Amino acid sequence: MKIAGIDLGERPVFLAPMEDVTDPAFRLMCKRFGADMVYTEFVSADALIRSVTKTEQKLNISNEERPVAIQIYGRDVETMVQAARIVEQAHPDVIDLNFGCPVKRVAGKGAGAGMLRNVPLMLDITRAVVQAVKTPVTVKTRLGWDADSKIIVTLAEQLQDCGIAALTIHGRTRAQMYTGEADWTLIGQVKQNPRMQIPIIGNGDITTPQRAAECFDRYGVDAIMVGRASFGRPWIFKEIKHYLQTGRELEGLTPEWKLAVLRQEVEDSVALLDERRGILHVRRHLAASPLFKGIPNFRETRIAMLRAETKEELYAIFRKIEPMLGITAL
Repeated sequence: MKIAGIDLGERPVFLAPMEDVTDPAFRLMCKRFGADMVYTEFVSADALIRSVTKTEQKLNISNEERPVAIQIYGRDVETMVQAARIVEQAHPDVIDLNFGCPVKRVAGKGAGAGMLRNVPLMLDITRAVVQAVKTPVTVKTRLGWDADSKIIVTLAEQLQDCGIAALTIHGRTRAQMYTGEADWTLIGQVKQNPRMQIPIIGNGDITTPQRAAECFDRYGVDAIMVGRASFGRPWIFKEIKHYLQTGRELEGLTPEWKLAVLRQEVEDSVALLDERRGILHVRRHLAASPLFKGIPNFRETRIAMLRAETKEELYAIFRKIEPMLGITAL
């Protein structure tokens, strides 16, 4: 599968762009576990052209994580074009346009999934950005605004006509946010449309290697994208890639190994930011880790994780959990 001239191999698996999640440290970790392409946190076009330092820092990418996409969002043509030109100077492999973020502060102002209520403007932005940059431009969007306006089959053709190099579809409407189940049938319809020539990437509820294989086999997508299932489980890419290649579940990922990965995630986050900000960033991902499911009375432990402010506090919680995971202290 290729996006423009970028060869991503057979049945590639991508790390989805997620705010406060896909920072450089986490992207690189997922890359090492097998993610074929990673995406930055989404970048506000308005903030970028105003040279907001925190936003500019989101453009920091490294060669080790390539191929990497920088995703931008905005609500008018001129701002998005200016932002895309700034992003291009960071030399990403792909510039992705976010027409799918459902959160109120984005969609409620007409950006992200809010564009699903103004398709002509979405198409104008897409066309203008494609023409303004030399880097391949892709789009990520949803099925439609709500259950009564699932427009993705027609919209996909329109976006392709704007010149994009690939399209990612999250199998929910904006109204669903992240509730209910992702509807992959419409993603499959887009892929099966004989008019579609660009790669179609499916996104939504890929939480197991088996589901990943099913999405490729049943719906025919060119690639899949993993989002929330990577929280506290960056090794999911290793599990999925092994299953896609062998048809068997990956064995040998012991609780001790997984906890060591989570410790490394803490260290990487602290090294990237500082101890206070690094812990604030990473602690909610740890608390969501499936590694800890089934631990007796985990609710109190989870609350303690979410309140931790130092590495030592977190590691003390880990040490308390180890016996419950069957890990014997040396």
